[in-house]
This record gives sequence, structure tokens and C-alpha cells, in this order.
Amino acid sequence: MRNIRFLLRSSKAEKTAVGNRLIIFGRYPVVGQTKTRLIPDLGSAGAAQLQRSLSEHVLQTALSGAWTTPYELEFCFTGGSKEKVRRWLVSDKIHLTLQSEGDLGRRMFLAMAAAFDKGHGRVVLVGTDVPALSGDHLVEAFNALNCHDLVFGPSVDGGYWLVGSRRKLNVFNGISWSNANVLKNTLKLANTNGWSVHCLDPLTDMDTLSDLEKWQPGRKWQRPYLSVIIPVLDEAEHLRKTIAKARTKDTEVIVVDGGSEDSSIDLAKEAGARVIFAPKGRAVQLNAGARSAKGQVFLFLHADTILPKDFVTHIFDTLMDAKVAVGAFGFKTDYNKMAMRIIEKAANIRSCTLQLPYGDQGLFMSRDTFVSLGGFPEVPIAEDLFLVKNAVNLGVVKTLKIPSITSGRSWRKSGILRTTAANYLVAVGCFLRKSPHDLARLYQRWTKRA
Repeated sequence: MRNIRFLLRSSKAEKTAVGNRLIIFGRYPVVGQTKTRLIPDLGSAGAAQLQRSLSEHVLQTALSGAWTTPYELEFCFTGGSKEKVRRWLVSDKIHLTLQSEGDLGRRMFLAMAAAFDKGHGRVVLVGTDVPALSGDHLVEAFNALNCHDLVFGPSVDGGYWLVGSRRKLNVFNGISWSNANVLKNTLKLANTNGWSVHCLDPLTDMDTLSDLEKWQPGRKWQRPYLSVIIPVLDEAEHLRKTIAKARTKDTEVIVVDGGSEDSSIDLAKEAGARVIFAPKGRAVQLNAGARSAKGQVFLFLHADTILPKDFVTHIFDTLMDAKVAVGAFGFKTDYNKMAMRIIEKAANIRSCTLQLPYGDQGLFMSRDTFVSLGGFPEVPIAEDLFLVKNAVNLGVVKTLKIPSITSGRSWRKSGILRTTAANYLVAVGCFLRKSPHDLARLYQRWTKRA
């Protein structure tokens, strides 16, 4: 997305004449509703992430192509609202329109017809599932319409990935979709009506795992979307439930043990987590887990924190906003005391207004963001605050309204006021750049009962 934002700022497309219109015909990625044929292989979020990547590639290619053949660019989408799409694409230079109702042919015809009604003389519509698409393909398509009524980009499966026209023609009328004869029947219709046609080189749509493997042989496509990384030291009491809630078809769970002497390791393995080992220290363990992770997104989770229902979907939707660098769930505990409810409310206000969530809320970010941040600073306390403080330089740190549920054991053990005061002292000390070692000793003194 960084390249797309650059192109949007610098592209000459904003000076285009009304003559040409390029319509990107796609969808807003929605977990469980996008690339459904690939869900059994990639998972719901993995399939949606693939759709996002393919769409961004086509958009970037389209913006590049506009430099040599000026056209107005439209993203005609389904699956989301204009507000969500605008947060994703962060641009006011791409015209956003919703697809109409009906089958594929009707939706494409109406999208192209609307462009002609606005005065455009040449209209090209392209899908988002063609990673081999280049700017040269788009230039050729528009140039072909100087002397042909129609242009098609054939797909190897018998359909087409691009269609263009220089006037309003219902070339989709009566066509049966999702079969190997789509292009053949469309060309027959064009011939019957005397419409001249130019065809580009065939390309492959990415619809199946086989398509992906042919496109990039040797790449490991069947990988988790999300790596849940849990640092552990003698956490047998809470670990089984935490892992059970974190395991989905879209996740891998990595438990990083720092030298447990209880049954944490055995419980983690029995619960389906992958266990690795690292020297004691939460930051050290978290970084070790990240190095071992296979996912595209990381979620750093405390061993006593329970994730909310559909947490993968919430994470995916949050990171679809191109301005968000790091996300976290709302703060809530299982300690059912009125004073604790007040503390929770104050913590959520702090987390949202100051962009300062704590690690017990579950911090999540893309792999690239984590690498850009250099991982967690390996300090004895407040590694989460130091990372979040650095993250605001990359983008928004967003706290969701939906909470994860963390154990209230610290507040039960040391008292609500004492524990809360200790947490705030550490936070203030971090911003005053006090030594993390001094802050760790201060925290231990404050939370230790007399």
C-alpha cells in the first residue's frame, strides 16, 4: 500500500481528459466472503488477504499505466462501504462506485454504461485476479479501441480478465457465466452483431491453489494468516483456555517458554500450540516467537488473556485501514468488582485517546510493521509501552471497542488501587525516560504485599 499511496500523490492521472475510463471491477475483502474457493486451502482470512494483495497490485498497475495513456480511474466494488474502501485505498483520486445488483454480466454492463453516460469515449473494465497484468496491457487495450469496437483479455480458463468498448454495447446479453465457453460465446455474439474485436494475450486468473502454485512455484501458500505469540513462565493455570480460544483455521499458536517448572509446556502441546524456548524475559520471548512465526500478521498475547469471538475478523478489518499501524482489543478483566469496572473504563479512555494500549489487551500488527519497529525493546518491564510509543511514528495505534478478557489476578493479589498506581507509575516513568531497570524494581515494590 505504501507504493499505491506514493503513486496517488504523484500520478498524472488527476490531469486526465474525460475521454478514457478504466474501471477496476473488484470487491472489498471480507473474511469468509472473499475468494471462497481458496478458503479450504488458505483459510478465510488468508483468502481475503490474497484478494487484498491482488487488488492492490492491479490498482498500482492501473495508476502506473495512466502515465502513458491518460484515463480516469474507477474502483467499482462490492462487499463493503465507500467509507471502508476509502480508508483502505486512502485516496480521493480514485472514483469509488458500488456495483449494481444482478449477475456478473448485468453488473459489468451497467458499470460501463454509466461511464459512457458521463461522456467517456473509451471504457475498459478489468478484474482484480490477474497478477500478470501490466501497464502495457492497459495501454494496448485503449489503443485497440481506436480501430475496434471491443477488446478482450482472454483467460486461460475460457473467460476473460478484461473487456473494453468504444460505445455502449451489451456484449454480455444472454451469456452464461462460470464455464469454459464464456469468451467463445461472447465472441460469437460480437460476430453476430458485426462488432470488430481485438484480443490481448491470455492471462491466468487466480481462483484455485493450483493457479497460485503455477504462478509462483515453490512458494508456501498454505500458511497461517495470523501468528498468536504467547510468552510463558509457569502459566499452567490459565494456558489451556487461552490457547483453545486462540486456535482457528487462520491461526498458529506459538508458546514461548522462558523456563517453566510447572506443567505449562505439556499443557501447551496438548492444547495444540507449537512450543519453542527462549531465555526468561517477556520481550526476549516475544521476539523469539516472532522470529519463529509463519503468519502475515502477529498477535502478541498474555498467557492469561482470553480473546473475543471472531477475533481474526476484527484484526483483519482493523488492519484494512491503511493508516493503522498497530491495533489492540479493549481492556476488561474477569475481576467482578465495581472499582475494577471504573479502572477498566479509565484504561480504555487512556488507550483510545492517548493511543496507548497495554500488552494485556493483545497487541497486533503486520509482520512488516513489526520488522519496521525493530521488535520489542528487550527491557525488564514495559516493553509493550516502548513498542507502542514507537508505533505512533508509523501510523495510528487503534484500540477496538470489543474487549479481550484478562485475568484479574494481579489486582486480586496486590489490591486494585495499589496495582493500578504501580501501572501508572511505570507508564509515567517510561515517558520521562526513566531506567527500565529502576522501573521494574519500583513495580515489584509497589505490587508486593506487606
